[in-house]
Amino acid sequence: MTEHHLAQLNVARMRAPLESPLMAAFVASLEAINRLAEESAGFVWRLQTEAGDATSLRPLGDELLVNVSVWITPEALAAFVYRSAHASLMKRRREWFDPLAEAHTVLWWVPCGHRPTVDEALERLAELREHGPTPRAFTFRDAYAANSVRRS
Repeated sequence: MTEHHLAQLNVARMRAPLESPLMAAFVASLEAINRLAEESAGFVWRLQTEAGDATSLRPLGDELLVNVSVWITPEALAAFVYRSAHASLMKRRREWFDPLAEAHTVLWWVPCGHRPTVDEALERLAELREHGPTPRAFTFRDAYAANSVRRS
């Protein structure tokens, strides 16, 4: 039995306000994609308001969306991101989001049962941007195993 789950944060800069016609197809897909994530093998938790909305959480400003979730393994997260209906949205992301010059996705291990805060997630992203991939903040490409996490 594993002692850790994988947390992830991704940040996206919208090309227009969420209510604009440019973002309509993205907004229309949110409920189905969130449901798909929640029903996916290996899904544990996602950041959302009591109403089930994550798009209203804007800790980095009005134009930036944040997504935080927890998965049992990197493989489970990758299957959802790259091999489910989510992949078709990823192919269209340039319609809705501007590319970011800095890292916009970070992964890190959390103890089972832990639900990361937005502040914690943003700290991990800042670590990745400053130091590159480490056991505390990494990417799919430069991943670290859960056993690389130091016990406190």
